[in-house]
Formats: sequence, C-alpha cells, structure tokens
Amino acid sequence: MSQDTSPPHLIVEKRDGIAYVTMNRPEKRNAFSPEMLIRLCDAWEDIKNDPQTRVVLLTGTGKAFSSGGDMGSTIPLMMRTRAPVGEWEERFSADRKQLGAAILRETSFFKPIVVAINGHAHAGGAEFLLSTDIRIMSSDATIALTEVRRGLIAAGGSLARLTRQIGWAHAMELALCGEPIGAQQALEMGLVNRVVAADDVFSTAEAFARRICLGAPIALMKSKEALVRGSGRPLEDAFAIETQCTKDNARTDDAKEGPRAFMEKRPPVFTGRLPDA
Repeated sequence: MSQDTSPPHLIVEKRDGIAYVTMNRPEKRNAFSPEMLIRLCDAWEDIKNDPQTRVVLLTGTGKAFSSGGDMGSTIPLMMRTRAPVGEWEERFSADRKQLGAAILRETSFFKPIVVAINGHAHAGGAEFLLSTDIRIMSSDATIALTEVRRGLIAAGGSLARLTRQIGWAHAMELALCGEPIGAQQALEMGLVNRVVAADDVFSTAEAFARRICLGAPIALMKSKEALVRGSGRPLEDAFAIETQCTKDNARTDDAKEGPRAFMEKRPPVFTGRLPDA
C-alpha cells in the first residue's frame, strides 16, 4: 500500500474471542470512505475464517456511529461521476459491489455481531446496523434513512430487511420520511435491544459480546444461520434449514463437550473445531 501515515479508517483488534471492529473517521462522522470499505471487506473475510473469533463488536469513534457513504469520494465513485484517485479508490472502483459486502448486504456471514451505536447512525450507517444482531444504542443517538432526501434509495439492505425486523408502518416511516428517530422510539419499534447513557454504550455492548462468547462457536454460527436463512420462508422450509443446521452442529466436538461438561459439573471447553470432512 502507499506510505500514507494517517490513521487507518478501520481498526480491528481481537482478544478473548471478540473481534473489535471500529470505524475510525471521527472528523468525517465515520463516513464510508473507499479505504474503510476495503478494510471492512478484508476484516469480514478474516473474521469469518478465524476459529478463535466467536463474536464481533462493531462501533465507531467520536460522536457518530456512521453517516453513511462519503458524499465526496464513495458516492461519486458509485455513481461513476468521477475517476478514482489513489490506490484505495482504484481498488474500490474495480468492484463497486464491495460497498454491499462491507456493510454485510448478504446472508453468508453467520458470526454474531453486537453493535455499540455510540452516536448518530444515518443513511448507510443506519443500513449497516440493520445487518447486526444485538444493538445497544446511546440515549443521545438517532437513526435515519436519509437517502430519499438525497434523490437516492436505501439499497444497502434496508428495503429488504426492515419489514423482517419491525412492523410495516414503522418500516415505511423510516424508509419514506428520511427523518431521524430518537433512541427511545427506536427501542419501542424493536429496532434496538437496549438504550443506555452515552458513557455506558460500549461497556454494555461488550458485556453482551462476552456473554455470547460463553456459547460454542459453531453452535452460535449455526443458530444465526438458521435464523437468517429461515427468515421470511414458509415454515416447512425454515424447519428444514433448522434441521440441517442442527445436524451440522451435532457432528462437532463441541456438541459432545457441552453435555459432558454439564454432567461432570465443570465449565465446558469449546474449541470451535469443524468436523473432519
């Protein structure tokens, strides 16, 4: 890469089974730059293939979670209204679908994601949080899908996900009005799990991540997979997916270790090892 010494637009740290993924452009309200998007794509691929990582904790630095796509760089590149400049923009322009991959507009990432919504989550930032699983929101934060006010639509997964996550009327309010909703309203809609004081957002999210880490890695992934793949399908199809995930998990060492540890009255030692092919 180039010799740019400025701070990376994304920071990834791993410890104790948790991957801490932090958007790091506080001066730009963590807007998605080409660099951030490329780094997110790389991070998801690495985390997906890391057996030591059981859960992700996603957040942003500064006073915003994310304001979405950078209107000065990413959006013009997406709209092909200007040519890429520099290595990060070149890499992004070579495959613009990386925007969707970066904010998980797909259904193949099955490790649990806890999000600490430390500040305003607008436009693509709101779409990003809809791809997460456990959501902790600052009482000072707001959520808004502002795309229609910019002549765009929220096509980063929101229009497909909203009515699967909240009621029709609330989904239409978010998608069509383009106005921010407060934390309490987001909680009442069922859009987030907890609303806490700004100073408690990260610690509360981290506590959730640590609780999730007590589960067996593959059991966690297969549970999320069954929920994601079964969502919106006819019940018999969803049952079939659940059954297959159950069979896949039953072949793991952890599925034997859990009951054995329970009978021996000791904490289980989960390895996350996949069964032999």
